[in-house]
Amino acid sequence: MGGIPEVIRLVAGGLSRNCSSRILVSRMQGRGNKEVMDQVPVHRVSSLGNLLSMPLAPTYPVALWVGAYQTDLVAYHAPFPLVDLATSLHFPRHTALVVHWHAEIVAQRRLLPVVAPLIRRTLARADRIIVSSQALIDNSHVLRPFADKCVVIPFGIESSIWSRLSAEETTNVAELRACSPRLVVAVGRLVRYKGFDVLIEAMRKVDGQLTIVGTGPLEQALRHQIAAAGLAQRVQIAGYLPQPQLKCLLHASRVFVLPSVADNEAFGIAQLEAMACAKPIVNTRLSTGVPWVARDGLEAVTVAPGAVDDLASAVGMLLDDKEKAATLGSAGLRRVADQFGLADFLTNVLAVYRQAVLARQPPVRSSLRDRVSLDRVPDP
Repeated sequence: MGGIPEVIRLVAGGLSRNCSSRILVSRMQGRGNKEVMDQVPVHRVSSLGNLLSMPLAPTYPVALWVGAYQTDLVAYHAPFPLVDLATSLHFPRHTALVVHWHAEIVAQRRLLPVVAPLIRRTLARADRIIVSSQALIDNSHVLRPFADKCVVIPFGIESSIWSRLSAEETTNVAELRACSPRLVVAVGRLVRYKGFDVLIEAMRKVDGQLTIVGTGPLEQALRHQIAAAGLAQRVQIAGYLPQPQLKCLLHASRVFVLPSVADNEAFGIAQLEAMACAKPIVNTRLSTGVPWVARDGLEAVTVAPGAVDDLASAVGMLLDDKEKAATLGSAGLRRVADQFGLADFLTNVLAVYRQAVLARQPPVRSSLRDRVSLDRVPDP
């Protein structure tokens, strides 16, 4: 689970007719393996463990170098310092490098003195840098020197998959609503920057039920917090849910909350999925694309990160004011359909990939170039 793996899945699967893709990742701990997922080969290298959320995978750079020599393009989903280490030490000239810049390194700031020079070398080598919103460029001292390489391509989803319900799903939604008539839903990895501890605290002051969908290292801590607050009857952690179940839960909900507290949250694809289900959003005023995806007063109510009282007030207001909630939800559905389509996202990513690959091809000799140009002239 997580935004970056989801984007990798969407790109590799969505461009399967245009590109032959292979995915290189690392285990957090344990022996590596290879398998095919959704018809895409996935290679997981071994890891000795992790340090500050980064796998200790000494063979990863070697696997990346081998792969880079065998392919036209490497698409690097940053941040992942092992890639920066590999590209700084060596990278083949003929291979294009496109960086998908998802977020700054925020939680592991102690690593920055070590990895920042490597990151800058990667960005200098990159042919193009894809970002999900202009805010990532404007607010990043790391990206600004490379702004001329940056291309803004917002993420997209297949909104019709989320907005439409089968007869069976409609029945499931009705049953969920009967059990939890004032349901609030939040989705994401159970890590600190997601702000789920803030949301749980806010639920003390909200007349409603909360379901958090996700797994992660803070699961036990969050469960203890729920129990200590006396919220076990109203707040639950559902773990991972497959898409059909998550869709039913979103449709049964009255409000979707993205309570993130740090700029690790660069976009919030989960917002798009909830908006496609016509749900009003409560999000936070981060300096990333989060409050641009669902805008305050248009599709969302936006509050300060970490503000428990403001978060509780916003959620409670939308639970009480059905008309306001419906207005924001309808606007969100329109915005996803108009601005965040999966087809547009994939088309734009493919165009950047092609440009990067062509830029790395050796120049054609003038005689050959003339011959190619002549061959393309149509018959009179």
